[in-house]
Amino acid sequence: MSAWWQQSLYAQDQLRQRVAFALSEIFVVSEFNGVLTDYPEALTQYYDLLITHAFGNYRELLNAVTLSPVMGVYLSMLGNEKPDIARNIRPDENYAREVMQLFSIGLIELNLDGSAKLDSNETPIATYEQDVIKGFAHVFTGWNFNGATDETWYWWWQNFNLMDEMTAVLAFHDTEEKQLFSGVLLPANQSPEQDLLSALNALAEHNNVAPFISKQLIQKLVTSNPSNDYVERVAIVFVDNGYGERGDFKAVIKAILLDDEARNGHLLAADTFGKVREPIIRATHMWRTFKRSEEHTSELQS
Repeated sequence: MSAWWQQSLYAQDQLRQRVAFALSEIFVVSEFNGVLTDYPEALTQYYDLLITHAFGNYRELLNAVTLSPVMGVYLSMLGNEKPDIARNIRPDENYAREVMQLFSIGLIELNLDGSAKLDSNETPIATYEQDVIKGFAHVFTGWNFNGATDETWYWWWQNFNLMDEMTAVLAFHDTEEKQLFSGVLLPANQSPEQDLLSALNALAEHNNVAPFISKQLIQKLVTSNPSNDYVERVAIVFVDNGYGERGDFKAVIKAILLDDEARNGHLLAADTFGKVREPIIRATHMWRTFKRSEEHTSELQS
């Protein structure tokens, strides 16, 4: 917390810091966990990961988040095992569900402008069903603390390492065929790394990602009620930054902040534009506005 305040008040890369905070509200982990409570350095490492990728590429961030042991512990992907009927073991579905619902595609199919796609009964179309969750859960098997092996798989405290990327252990990975979205079938006998690459590529290339992530970033950074046109303009940049790159956060953030609605929304839609800022952001703004010197930082932290 002390480091966060120091950076938020005095760092020279304030836009990067602000975007990282927005990403932390999407790719969520928390200290309120039976393990992470006692390891603030690990949570700091995870937050630094968001800072590093704030102006990077969405697909690269998704990979880094997925392999983070902090995320692995928080959403129980770490130590996830292949099925074993005799021992009543089934792959954990927690991360499989959340990586879709929160980090990539959301719950319903979206048009590029963020509006819901509807079926013939005017009902929103779900992006995935239970079978898809199961498919991804089987993908996310065989990962453990960095350096873990077949022999040490169950040695939790001996392997314990919340700072380095998780390690794949083939013996605990499900190598059967896996059905993901319609038309995405992972072949049998792939390694954990191959399955992970294919699965994350499928998520990152899904049509929902651009409007789903773009709208969330607009809501975190500019306004809670962006127009569909605003979302679509940003999503178009997410799909292609003008140089053939998909998911370029630098281009996306630029599109969000320089859009006409961002700059003139208070005039164009005075009754609906804007957002209630998070209390911690309001406090940071106050301290930066009054330009408190570094010598008073300890007073703030107390």
